[in-house]
Amino acid sequence: MKKQTMTIVCIGLLGLSAALLSSCAGTKKQEDTVRINISSEPDSLDPWSSAAADTRAVFRNVFDGLLLFASDGSQIPGIAESHEISADGLTYTFHLAKNVQFHNGDKLTSADAVYTYTKLAGLDGSKPVMSKYTCIESVSAPDDYTFCVKLKARNAQFLQLAEAAIMPRGYTGQAEHPVGAGPFKFVEYVPGQKIVLERFDDYYLAARKAKIKRAEVYIMTNAVSVVSALRSGELDIAYFINGNDAQTLKDDYTVLSSPQNMVQLFGLNNAVKPLDDIRVRRAINYAVDKQDIINGVWNGYATELYSNFSPVLGAFYNDSLSGRYSRDPAKARELLAEAGYPDGFTLTITVPANYEPHVNAAQILVSQLSEIGISAKIQSVEWAAWLSDVYKNANYESTVIAFDGKTEPHDILGRYVSSYDKNFIKYKNDRYDSLISRAAMETDPAARAELYRQCQELLTDDAASVYICDPNMIIAMRKDLKGYTFYPFSYIDFSTLTY
Repeated sequence: MKKQTMTIVCIGLLGLSAALLSSCAGTKKQEDTVRINISSEPDSLDPWSSAAADTRAVFRNVFDGLLLFASDGSQIPGIAESHEISADGLTYTFHLAKNVQFHNGDKLTSADAVYTYTKLAGLDGSKPVMSKYTCIESVSAPDDYTFCVKLKARNAQFLQLAEAAIMPRGYTGQAEHPVGAGPFKFVEYVPGQKIVLERFDDYYLAARKAKIKRAEVYIMTNAVSVVSALRSGELDIAYFINGNDAQTLKDDYTVLSSPQNMVQLFGLNNAVKPLDDIRVRRAINYAVDKQDIINGVWNGYATELYSNFSPVLGAFYNDSLSGRYSRDPAKARELLAEAGYPDGFTLTITVPANYEPHVNAAQILVSQLSEIGISAKIQSVEWAAWLSDVYKNANYESTVIAFDGKTEPHDILGRYVSSYDKNFIKYKNDRYDSLISRAAMETDPAARAELYRQCQELLTDDAASVYICDPNMIIAMRKDLKGYTFYPFSYIDFSTLTY
């Protein structure tokens, strides 16, 4: 089973930039244009070099892959109209749509897919663009619209990799002027100010053709400036605002929120006493009032969780776990007594000091745990120290942190495999490991989803940690603008917006 990379995400407020307000002041609203903000500069215009969430959120409009993702995280046809998997699970055959054009007018064929995946996997002897594509043994194109991938070993995660942007064969200017086959084409990037996209009228998917003609994405690093720009009419959508701002804007604007496929958790080190006792971990789960944290930290804009999995990935989500640990301090004290701690114990909560939502959640947890006799104290550390002490060396008792989500369930739940070197929760369950291994090989979607649902149930039953909530992504937009769609990953889908 392949190891996966885990990303730890801590959530803070958007930073500040006054530059945008002067750069777009006085702009007259065009009904065929949508203006929105992001909080950071693009790290690269080339999707093979970009890793930043904001950059990907914008440029998913420019590039399409063989497969695309629907808003529930399931995969849907993209450049490939259909595909088959061989009986041995090693060969994937993709049948490409015949009406796909790149933004430069070139027709997309299987030769472009061969070029793309050869580069991604380093099959031409060059360094692989992305190491996860080294699972590919070879690629081929039997004809102009058939593309075949042969894997080195059976790997049920490969279809997730089929979302990679298909690039025009031989084009090397992506970092300066991106050219893809998505519903919008790149127009310009003005550093420190904006990115501009325009509708691609020759886009191949009729159901996904854009209604608006132009998208202007302004780089703003200050939450106050974002709200001011929305109120003054300089923005049409305020992207990723906080709960306080949502409350002030809700009467005058359409405010929407959705789970963002992220998990804030009260992480418990299963390898240290007394947290190595399942009764103690269950007691802590019964002591925590998650809704109190959601209200106190996230202004109510969060979705309560029961395992390390968000309902936004509906195809894999186990919806039977709701309320498994409804708050019950009496039950918690009973479990502590059974475990030999009738008078409770002391507990240290190590929290990265520079992430306010986690510090605030820890403060609420201290109060809640005191009701069952656990005397908790907060140890605030710098982010670098958290990464070293907690994430790398598991030298801690408990922590509050957030895991970012993935569209591939193995990348989420594989974090708890006992052999995974970044399993800092130190969860260990042989059955869990077996289920994950089976899921990694299972190519039947329904059977695979069931295996991952069983994994979620084990995490909950074993009280591996306290899974608090998925902090919602919140946007506010003009009331005459419709169609904003949330996804379980960073994506501002301009193709669904309309006035």
